[in-house]
Amino acid sequence: MIMVTPFPPVYDIPHFKPLAFRPLQRDLGMGNTSTLFKGLKEFFIEIGDLSNFATRFFKEVLKPPFEFKELMRQCYQMGNRSLVLVTITGFIIGLVLTLQSRPTLIQFGAVSWMPNMVGISIVREIGPVITALICAGRIASGIGAELGSMRVTEQIDAMEVSGTNPFKYLVITRIMATTLMIPILVIYGDLVALYGSALVENLKGDVSFQLYFNTVFDALSFSDLVPATIKSFFFGFAIGLVGCFKGYYSKKGTAGVGVAANTAVVMASLLLFVIDFIAVFISDIFYEL
Repeated sequence: MIMVTPFPPVYDIPHFKPLAFRPLQRDLGMGNTSTLFKGLKEFFIEIGDLSNFATRFFKEVLKPPFEFKELMRQCYQMGNRSLVLVTITGFIIGLVLTLQSRPTLIQFGAVSWMPNMVGISIVREIGPVITALICAGRIASGIGAELGSMRVTEQIDAMEVSGTNPFKYLVITRIMATTLMIPILVIYGDLVALYGSALVENLKGDVSFQLYFNTVFDALSFSDLVPATIKSFFFGFAIGLVGCFKGYYSKKGTAGVGVAANTAVVMASLLLFVIDFIAVFISDIFYEL
């Protein structure tokens, strides 16, 4: 009788997986460098697109037809409906600036210089920048979301098909409205902030409103008013330009509407600080600040 020896059982040997080595470029830091260059490339591409958008605005702003009715409606939307926000913010800025500065000036015996310091600070820098930042948060995001939703729902494409120039009706009117309204809001915000400061001085130092405002206006000069007023026009133009640019070229469906509104606020705020630096630098050349 022949005995058949069974084969030994075969055990599954686990498959050997080699260690996953990181790419050499990551070890050398080349991955981060390529990401940095990609980010810089996208940044400069966006700056170029924004410049082309601004060039198109200047080419078409003086060409008929002129949408005066839509311009007036946008001025009302951006100017009148921002008054409450500018009023509250300006009044609080005047109160806080005076309350914070008063103890230091009392310590040095220079409390009589309070109207001069507060007036010049608000008119030159604090008033225009704070008001423009508030309007950038409210107006730029609103424009970006509105035009972005119109782009996503193909309303802008429908206007182009019907023979209407959407750039004239949607973009130029909004940029012109912000350019005209922001300087008015800045002047109004400055007056409200000065009133808040005068209220503190009247309560704390028994300074009459007439004496306070006479001291403020005696301290101010054209070298304070002219640069602040001129740069507020550029602030308004930048807010409207960035908001329209982000909304007009919104992508990626409904999610792109939120992205357009968010990036419009961020980019407009950064652009405001850049314009402010350039304005102060140029003012220092022509005026002795």
